[in-house]
Amino acid sequence: MKKNFIAAGLVLAFVSITSAGFTQTKTPVVKERQENQQKRIAEGVKDGELTAKETRNLEGREVKIQHDKREAKADGVVTNRERAKLHREQNRSSRAIYRQKHDAQVRH
Repeated sequence: MKKNFIAAGLVLAFVSITSAGFTQTKTPVVKERQENQQKRIAEGVKDGELTAKETRNLEGREVKIQHDKREAKADGVVTNRERAKLHREQNRSSRAIYRQKHDAQVRH
């Protein structure tokens, strides 16, 4: 019984050490959202819902998010504050994409 507790403790310690190192610099949610937002922008261009100026502005937002993501990863650790900033920027970008796609302007 005592051996089982020791083995379980060692496994738990190993998992927590490896997962802590794994998740510190990974940003899978940010990457997934970036891909989704790029698709939304591309669809807006294809459907004529976005003008050239709107597209440039939205792409600029996406470039800034990518830059901030690289900057957050530069020291090897993405902190909760940095992660929150990225999510906040993505939320704002998502709202901007929606607003621009649904306004009255249409590409001719």
